[in-house]
Amino acid sequence: MDWTLDQLNAFVISVQQGSFSAAARRLGKAQSRISTAISNLEADLGFELFDRSARLPVLTPEGQQMYEEAKVVLAQCDRLQSRALTLTKGEEVTLTIAMDEASPLTAFEEFFQHVSETFPLLKLTIINGSKDDIATRVDEQLADIGILFFSKMLPSSLEFTPICEFNSSLIVGKNHPLAQTVAPTVQQLSQHRQFLICDRSGHHHSEALSANYWHIDSYYSITSFVMRNMGWAFVPDHVFTNEFFSEDVVKLSMENIPASQWIEMGVVKRRDRGTGPVLQWIQNELKSMFAQ
Repeated sequence: MDWTLDQLNAFVISVQQGSFSAAARRLGKAQSRISTAISNLEADLGFELFDRSARLPVLTPEGQQMYEEAKVVLAQCDRLQSRALTLTKGEEVTLTIAMDEASPLTAFEEFFQHVSETFPLLKLTIINGSKDDIATRVDEQLADIGILFFSKMLPSSLEFTPICEFNSSLIVGKNHPLAQTVAPTVQQLSQHRQFLICDRSGHHHSEALSANYWHIDSYYSITSFVMRNMGWAFVPDHVFTNEFFSEDVVKLSMENIPASQWIEMGVVKRRDRGTGPVLQWIQNELKSMFAQ
């Protein structure tokens, strides 16, 4: 077979983007090149990957199987590229780290102090964001790695390495109508405003339990609004237990709520990027720090 990695990539991106034109925009190529690449791939494989009878192409049963296989092949290629870069790369001179704004401040202040002492000549840039902002910046190569709370919708080009878990709690202001309800039900919560974390574009956000909700890009802002009895929210414990909020916020039981109490935090990087000595040290140090 004479198929190429470019053809596989055009195929996978077309499936993920939903059309050949969207894939062309994503890859910065003409739509005709995407269509030709997929047609040549189909010719090399000996069967059609898409049913083109509808307005948008739909995977055939054979195409669905090949899609899963193609993703594995491309991921392995990214790992091969990453390993090659790692073997040829010396210690990094500059690094950019994208941080979730809700990361525990004290722990990371100590961590970055340790970085400065271990690598005194490193030029470090730290940028902040929330939710999917971090993954986007790493995916677009605006940051070398990201430290974020896990999102189920990470781009396929990224790999996530967990480092720890944080407990998340249901909170309201001490004078909110729900404050006296020890273990509210979903029905009771749905009668009041919910605050949901989102990215800074406002487009990606958590799923709401209440029809009345606000999207906010900062857990600290969310907790400030909760403190003013404006609504309720699920917030990481290290945020609302901050002394600025703790006296005015009430933690309620989640026993009647079908939601996980744990939020996983980890490091995200592109699969095709090498891991030099500094990045490897950072990942190991973060795991060690939170394990303690």
